[in-house]
Amino acid sequence: MPESAWKLLFYTVSWSYGCYLLFFTDYPFFYDPPSVFYDWKKGMDVPTDIAIAYLLQCSFYGHSIYATAYMDTWRKDSIVMLLHHVVALTLIAFSYAFRYHNVGILVLFLHDINDVQLEFTKLNVYFKHRGGVYHRLNDVISNIGCLTFSVSWFWFRLYWFPLKVLYATCYSSLQSVPNIPFYFFFNALLLVLTLMNIYWFLYIVLFVAKVLMGQVHEVNDVREYDVEDSKKPSQEER
Repeated sequence: MPESAWKLLFYTVSWSYGCYLLFFTDYPFFYDPPSVFYDWKKGMDVPTDIAIAYLLQCSFYGHSIYATAYMDTWRKDSIVMLLHHVVALTLIAFSYAFRYHNVGILVLFLHDINDVQLEFTKLNVYFKHRGGVYHRLNDVISNIGCLTFSVSWFWFRLYWFPLKVLYATCYSSLQSVPNIPFYFFFNALLLVLTLMNIYWFLYIVLFVAKVLMGQVHEVNDVREYDVEDSKKPSQEER
C-alpha cells in the first residue's frame, strides 16, 4: 500500500503538470505532433517549464531503478519493469541532452495517466478488506478503475502513442530536420517502449479473459505472486 500511495502521488503531480504544459500553454505538441521538431536546432535552449518536468521525471526514474530492485514488492514482471525504467531514464536524459525535449513531454503525458489509474485502483483493492471488514465502496471503485484503466491503456499507449509520437519521430522528424542526429537510436528505444506496452497489455487481456471465464471474481493484480508461494518459514519447527 505505501508503494502504491507514493506512486499515485508522484504520477498525479507529473501528469497534471504535463496537462498544464500541453493544454494551458502555447505548446501545440498534442494537437500538432510534427511541431515537436519545428525550428529544432542543436544546442537550443530548453524552456524552464519543460526543464522542470524533465528534472522531476529524471529523478523519479533514477530512484525507481533502485526501488524496483531493492524496495518494491517483487512481481512477475519486475525484470521487465527494471528494463522499462532503464529505457525511460535513457530516453529522458538523452532527449534532454540532444534537445528532443518537446517530444519527451508528449511521451510522458501519454504514459503517466495509466499509472495514475493503476495505482488508484490498486489502493482500492488493498482497502477492500481492512480491519477484518469488507468495504463494498472500495470494491466498486476498484472494479470501475480496472475498466477505465484497461480502456485508457489501449487508447493512450497503443493508439495515441504510435499515432502521435512514433509518427512524429519516425516520419515528421526527417521532414523537418533531414539527417536528424541519433534518429535510429531514439526510435529504437521508443519501439522497445512500445513492445513493453504491448507486453503489459497482455496481462490486462489475461485478466479480462479470466473474469469472462469465471476464474476471477474480484479485481486483483495478476502480476502479483500468490501469498502462499512467497511465504518462507521464519524458523524451524520444534
